[in-house]
Order: sequence, then C-alpha cells, then structure tokens
Amino acid sequence: MSALSSAAEVIAGSDGRWLIVADHSSAAVPPGIDLKVAPAVMGTHIAVDLGVEALSRTLAADLGCPAVLATVSRLVADFNRPLDNEGMVPASSDGVTIAGNVGLSAEAHEARRAWHRDYHRRLAAQVAQQRPRLLLSLHSFTPALATRPDEARPWPVGILWNEDARGAEPAIAALRARGLLVGENQPYSGRELNFSMDVHGEANGIPYTGFEVRQDELADDAGIARWSAHLAAAARAVLDALP
Repeated sequence: MSALSSAAEVIAGSDGRWLIVADHSSAAVPPGIDLKVAPAVMGTHIAVDLGVEALSRTLAADLGCPAVLATVSRLVADFNRPLDNEGMVPASSDGVTIAGNVGLSAEAHEARRAWHRDYHRRLAAQVAQQRPRLLLSLHSFTPALATRPDEARPWPVGILWNEDARGAEPAIAALRARGLLVGENQPYSGRELNFSMDVHGEANGIPYTGFEVRQDELADDAGIARWSAHLAAAARAVLDALP
C-alpha cells in the first residue's frame, strides 16, 4: 500500500451487537498521491465527512461497540461508491476540480482501487468475525452545497436506506421522539447511493441504520456528545424493535 498500511482502522469493543461504519472519516492522503487541490479544500466536506471521526469514536465508546473507520480521504477513493463507478475517484466535487484525479494512468487508477478493495475486505472481515445484529453507518452533510446555495438543508439529521428499512423506521421514530426534525432518505436517497450498506448489510441480511448528521451540529465537543447520545438512543431503539 504505502506508509498508511491500511484503508481502515478497526476500533475494538466488547459489545458486538453493533458495528459502526464510517466510510468518509479521514482527510488523509497517502504519500505519493498529489490531489492538486488547495490545502484548505482538505478541511471541507469535499474531502471528508466533517465531525464523523470524533462522532464515531465517541459513539463507539458510548455503546462499547467496535467501529471501522476509513483512514484516507474520499478524494483518494470513495469507499461508498462501487469500484467501477466514475465517482469512486472523483474528478470534481461541489464545483472544485480535483486536478490530481484527472487523466490518471491505468497504474495510478489501479492503486486507488487497491485502497477501495482493502477497505471493504477489512470491513467484510470484521462483519464476518463479529456477526453484528445492526450496522450503524455514519456520515455528515453540509448545510448547503456551494453549487446549490439556494437549496438549504434544514434537517439536522437524515436516515438513509435502500430496500431494507428495518433499521430506518424505528430510528426515525426514536429521533423524532427526542424532538428532532428528521429527513427520510434526505439530503440523499439511500436508493441511489448506499454502496457500503448494500454490500455489507443488505447482501448479508443484516439490518442497518444510515445516519447523516449535518456537519454544523458536529462542530465542537458539546455537539459530538449531544449527537452521540441521540444516535445511541436510536441504535438501542432499533435493536429493541428487531425480532
């Protein structure tokens, strides 16, 4: 691979009922890869799901469960897209050209695919070893895209799913019971973009809850703690609702 020895960090936990999955938790770029973007871009939603690494670690501690966290930026390889999807190595994002991803040689593109394969291999191994009852997928979203400034996103949290709604419906009810405005398959639809949960959840018959928290809600320690409490309560409610 490179100096970054793995595409995923696995956090140990004693409660195997849950497994947290964070596909976009890192802004790191491996040595030898030049994305050719301004350094400031790497601190935005273009490169990483802001707040998700801290939220994942806090929620894993609160639930006492394992977690699998991506160790490289989504601009290196987007682990929540199919391997053959052109957006797996994005040429642009929210109006910003990722010049280092344009015109990649076959060898360079295959190196990016290797990161994708490694991440999903390690996630699959953790799922097979742990056999969780529920997967918890964590992402964050920006309050408004730079390319669509008039389309504000008022939901502080969205729940995403594709075909299997067993983990979505009780989570929505639990979060609404806590007084939260919840987007159902918003701001994105899990029926359009749900690769990791499709592969490791739906294909294995494992229920999952896809959480998308608005990034401004995760801007400080208090926000991280508050949302960990919300999501832990929802995760427990989903588990209680499963047969």
